[in-house]
Amino acid sequence: MELPIRLSKSSREPIYHQIENQLKALIAGGQLPEGAPLPSIRSLSKDLETSVITIRRAYQNLEYQGFIRTSQGKGTFVAEIEDALKQQVKVSEVYQTIENAVDTALSYDYTIDQIKEIFTEVMESHTRKDDNS
Repeated sequence: MELPIRLSKSSREPIYHQIENQLKALIAGGQLPEGAPLPSIRSLSKDLETSVITIRRAYQNLEYQGFIRTSQGKGTFVAEIEDALKQQVKVSEVYQTIENAVDTALSYDYTIDQIKEIFTEVMESHTRKDDNS
């Protein structure tokens, strides 16, 4: 099973944290349902071209937070997640993404009004796409 995880080596965010956050988003968004098997640490390490230690850290953190569970000799699986936690992850992920976009725009010397205008254009573009679907 190949997971749709994209890593940014240029990001200031540690690789294990990027993996953690993307797996949380996949779980919270329902793309990885309860009980779904996850790749082994070695397999995911190979797929993402990162160290086994990095994947182990991400998996340990996710297990500690209750997103995944490991069964000795059977593998690692998506845990049962409460709807409130799923919602919290979704809100946090969207908020963080928008915050990163605003930081990027500010680093290019855009004003708050210019950022709002861009945001509005993007929202309107998506609304048109939804209307045409």
